[in-house]
Amino acid sequence: MVVGDVTTAVDVLVLGAGPGGYVAAIRAAQLGRQVTITEPGSAGGTCLNRGCIPLKALVSATERYQQTKQEELAVMGIQVEALSFDWSKMLSWKQSVVDRLSDGVRRLIVGNKIDFVLGKGWFLNREEMRVEGENGSLRFKFEQCILATGADYASLSQLPYDGKEVLTPEQAMMLPELPATLAVFGDDYIALELATIFARLGVKVKLYSPGPQILAGIDPAALRLVQAGLRKLGVQVATKVNAATLAERPIVVCNGVVPNTQGLHLDAPGVQLNENGGIAVNSMQQSNVPTIYAVGDCTGGRALATVAIKQGKVAAEVLAGQRVQFAPLVTPLVVHTTPELATVGYSAEEATRIGYNVKSGRFPFAANGRSLTLGADSGVAMIVANADADDDVVLGATLVGPRAGDLIGQVTLAIEMGATLTDMSEILYAHPGLSETVQESAENALGKTIHILKTS
Repeated sequence: MVVGDVTTAVDVLVLGAGPGGYVAAIRAAQLGRQVTITEPGSAGGTCLNRGCIPLKALVSATERYQQTKQEELAVMGIQVEALSFDWSKMLSWKQSVVDRLSDGVRRLIVGNKIDFVLGKGWFLNREEMRVEGENGSLRFKFEQCILATGADYASLSQLPYDGKEVLTPEQAMMLPELPATLAVFGDDYIALELATIFARLGVKVKLYSPGPQILAGIDPAALRLVQAGLRKLGVQVATKVNAATLAERPIVVCNGVVPNTQGLHLDAPGVQLNENGGIAVNSMQQSNVPTIYAVGDCTGGRALATVAIKQGKVAAEVLAGQRVQFAPLVTPLVVHTTPELATVGYSAEEATRIGYNVKSGRFPFAANGRSLTLGADSGVAMIVANADADDDVVLGATLVGPRAGDLIGQVTLAIEMGATLTDMSEILYAHPGLSETVQESAENALGKTIHILKTS
């Protein structure tokens, strides 16, 4: 008998073991469901194995190298006689981080009594799926299915990927040798982080933006600080660039992603796609077929792991009978440049454009004691609130400076909880601490900041 002719019945079948998939599988198992998860590659998916984790590992390694340069430490009285780096060892360390995390995800899956099947799956009908992998052809009948197949890098017709001279971000992070020069085409956080990584290591980087500015929608004052940091690293930035005119090689193309829906045979169950080419879902992550859910990048929404993780939890809880939905008020964005940038909610310009009467405040990191002890005096905390509200409800914040990506979490919580400027100003913050920049930006909006002089 052919193995594929034997049908295995499961409660929940999850396709994809990335941040959305493995989280959904674990939460469903916690809620008492029998779960099987399939994945054609390593546990952790693109984010952990080829995307955000290896990218952030290289960000951290190159940041430490940059901070250890003699000119950075000499002012503190620290002399470095000799400093060098080994790119191949840096890549090996990056991979060790990836391997450790991937193994941890695999242990979590096994520890939650979830069956892990290495293979690629597709629909046979609304209740069954075929999975081809290391164990041959398997057939599963499910009560509910969660699709978490992620996305792949979107190519450009003018710059098709060839893996040698025109690279995906993943391929750029696996170059066996550092090039003398590198072009990066794109204007998102991935493009900026790649430019930062290679520039820190002495590569001459040119960053080309297809639009009028890098990081569209970011507050202009914050963007100027980021651009100044790029210039200090030697990165040349050009905007409104037509990809077809670029002749530099090698070049990394950061053109967003496209949902991985090809090969799923979605016509078999009749699952519909949305205008972005992703699987159309409602706020409970259900497709038009109520027993089939989709989470993360394959839905065509914002390609952020934090979104996929939350959607995975929602899908698992909904199929277990809970009344929940995916409805965050805001989603934070972090860009690991020098200085670091983090935003959440509206900028003052955005809030004004959509009709809010805005009250805003700002506070420079140069006036923060902890920032100066870290040797970082470039940055600003900016907070935005609704001036029409009786109590100045916080609408958003933009932070540029050391550990901005960690600090933005407290503003995200504040917005989700409906906090006001007064709430933000009344909290006791550790001193000296970087969090005080957030407090004093709120105090500045209220007209009572202590550590900067009023300009009026």
